[in-house]
Parts: sequence; C-alpha cells; structure tokens
Amino acid sequence: MKNIAVTGSAGFVGRHLVNALNKNKENVIELDIDKGFDLTKKKDVERIPKFDVIVHLASKSFVPHSFERPYEFYHDNYVMTLNILELARKYNSKVIFISSYLYGKPEYLPIDEKHPIKPHNPYAQTKLICEKLCEGYNRDFGIPIVILRPFNIYGMGQNSSYLIPSITEQYKTGSILLKDPRPKRDFIYISDVIDSIIKVIKVINSFSIYNIGYGKSYSIYEIIEIILNYTKKNIKVNFTNDFRKEEVLNTVADISKIKKELNWFPNISIEVGLRNILEKNI
Repeated sequence: MKNIAVTGSAGFVGRHLVNALNKNKENVIELDIDKGFDLTKKKDVERIPKFDVIVHLASKSFVPHSFERPYEFYHDNYVMTLNILELARKYNSKVIFISSYLYGKPEYLPIDEKHPIKPHNPYAQTKLICEKLCEGYNRDFGIPIVILRPFNIYGMGQNSSYLIPSITEQYKTGSILLKDPRPKRDFIYISDVIDSIIKVIKVINSFSIYNIGYGKSYSIYEIIEIILNYTKKNIKVNFTNDFRKEEVLNTVADISKIKKELNWFPNISIEVGLRNILEKNI
C-alpha cells in the first residue's frame, strides 16, 4: 500500500477520490482546510506526514470569483502548489496536479494536448502558472509529475453554482431559467475522472500531460432535452439569451493520448450520468 495524500479532500472531486482510495484499502492522508490544513500556511504544511504520491486538487476554482478577487486566486493557487512541490522534493514523492481547461477558443476540434494554450480567465491563468511550476520541479529536481486537464466535470455532490446541478435544482421547482443555450461542452462524469487519477497513481514515473474528457460535446439545450426525455415531465424552460463576451462555443477533448498510454477510457455517457444524478435528486 502507498501513502497517498489528497489536497482538497473535502471538495467535490476530493471526496469521490478519497472514497475510491479507501475502498482500495490505500493509506489516505486528507489535506483540506476543513481538516485543519491551510496549504498556504507554512506551519500547516510542515505538519504533513510523509507520502509516496500527492494528488493536488486544492485550489480556488469558481471562475466568476476569480474576476472579483484575482489577488486571492493568484496568491493562494500559486503558494499552495509551490508548497506541495517543495514537500514532494523533500519526501522524494510523486505528484498528480489537477489542472483545468486551458485552451480558450479552440483553433481546431477535437483539442489535443499540443493545442495552443490560451487561458481566458484569471482562474485558468493561475492553473497555467502552476503547470509551469510543475514543469520546473520535474526538470530541476526529477520529481515525477503528471498533469491532468479535465474538461467539464459533473456528478453527484457538485456545487449548485455549476451548470448541471443548477439545472437539476431548478427542475424541482417546475421551471428552468438559463442564459445562453448555445455553448457546447465536453462533460466528463466524476467516476471516470476518479478512474483516470487512480490509473495515473499506479503508473506515474516521469512527466506527462493528459486531457480528461468524454470526447463528445453537448449544448446546454441538448442537456435539457436529455433530462426532459428521461423524466417525461412538463417543465417550463426559458433562456434569457444573455450572451457572455468572448464565449467559447464548443469544446471537445482529444483523449487519444491517455487512451494509448494508460489504457484509460471514459465509461459513463451523458445519458447515464444525468440519469444517475436525476434518480438521486428528484
């Protein structure tokens, strides 16, 4: 058994990962501000016991807040990642850094890992800065690091400020009001994301970057259609047609690299994923 540390262990992805690792009888070290670890504080970081692998999930991540509080996002996300990398150097351990979608408006679809990087908000910019930190620590100190770039994660327990839980919460009221029906996103179900992380834990030994997605995109309107076709209920759906400036209208992940190198494949279709959520929430 390995000692596996998980930062952000009380968050959406963190909770699912910790549960999966516990089921696999791994020794899990939970690192979260809810567990008494503020990873921006040196005194808290120094209390972290030795680990073999660390999965770095902790970050400030809600994009609208990154425009309102940019200093907080840049400072905290950078300092947490730097502290984690320093610990990995000290403990001679491996790092899995959970990044984000960094490609901006796509120049081509599907989007592979060689696509130009074009962060389009402060949150994404912090993730790019942290990726560069990871590259430096791998180059200079030989720390094995894998960076995962998940596209749009969804699943049970996600905060209602995100699209799909917002839709399912509104569904309960009999009326759904959304802004722009046009954007298409590559949605990846939480259990598939967890499977990808566990795959990486088993094989990490150098430096790699992988996209994590399903490989197909769906518009907001199509998501609504799938939900209504499944539930067969008469729900009022309206769109304000409030379009965001510089909106990214389509994203599709090219996941051929992780399929080929790690034999990872997503298993949960959008229809099955939405059904799993609906059966437990409405």
